[in-house]
Amino acid sequence: MGSRADRAFPHRAAAEAAVREEPPVHRDATPRRYLMCAPTHFRVTYSINPWMDPSKPVDLPLAQTQWEDLRDRYRTLGHTVEELAPLPGLPDMVFAANGATVIDGRVLGALFAHQERHGEAEAHREWFRTHGYGEIREPEHVNEGEGDFAVTSSFVLAGTGFRSSPLAHDEAQEFFGRPVIGLDLVDPRYYHLDTALCVLDDAADEIMYYPDAFSPGSRAVLARLFPDALTAQEPDAAAFGLNAVSDGLHVLLPQAATGLFDPLRDRGFEPVPMDLSELLKGGGSVKCCTQELRGR
Repeated sequence: MGSRADRAFPHRAAAEAAVREEPPVHRDATPRRYLMCAPTHFRVTYSINPWMDPSKPVDLPLAQTQWEDLRDRYRTLGHTVEELAPLPGLPDMVFAANGATVIDGRVLGALFAHQERHGEAEAHREWFRTHGYGEIREPEHVNEGEGDFAVTSSFVLAGTGFRSSPLAHDEAQEFFGRPVIGLDLVDPRYYHLDTALCVLDDAADEIMYYPDAFSPGSRAVLARLFPDALTAQEPDAAAFGLNAVSDGLHVLLPQAATGLFDPLRDRGFEPVPMDLSELLKGGGSVKCCTQELRGR
């Protein structure tokens, strides 16, 4: 119950309460450079994750339209989008995030867990060679690029459990010279780190994630390193809401993850809903289609 003064002057009390509230967080977008690959040959003819069902046909023209909308949205927001030429026989090349990890202009290539995707790794390395990248490492251990590596200013967060090998974490740490934090994924629906965790502000080490995708020990690590992280609920995680891309202000994420919109706004971010429903048939969404080219 308020004081006598509050009851006597309710408008003044409300104004004073507003002053006492925390000021809104100011966010700035940082121009980014991305690598994407058109879904020219996208289809689902095999199943290597729980989202893939070859009995459900892909509407390829719709997939192309949805992908182009994502690419064009990045450019409208001031980002640069490079394009990797799609190759026949590699239907998952549209998920360009898996092909490499780039930090400070250094490229750690991918080594895919499944034979169906092996050819993508060399296509990515060739793109980097022809675009002037001098430090390109062909990995010794299985890693699936930014599918399992997420980068903040302080850490490289590294997923394992379904695809990337824990040995790849040491390899990445030696190559990039940055501390790598291993995180165990335990729910097969979230087979890559980028399906369960998103970096919202890399400079401020700010993330959002779905706790139940991780082992108890990994949840404890995330809670210790990121005590103020936004934690997602199951419906938004299942809508692939963590498979998102942020430029520090705009957060592009699946339009079905509606439960994340207000929490993001409360933190000063601007959610940008995207429809990539056809690409979700392959187990990917916004982030899976987007590899970030950091530095050079």
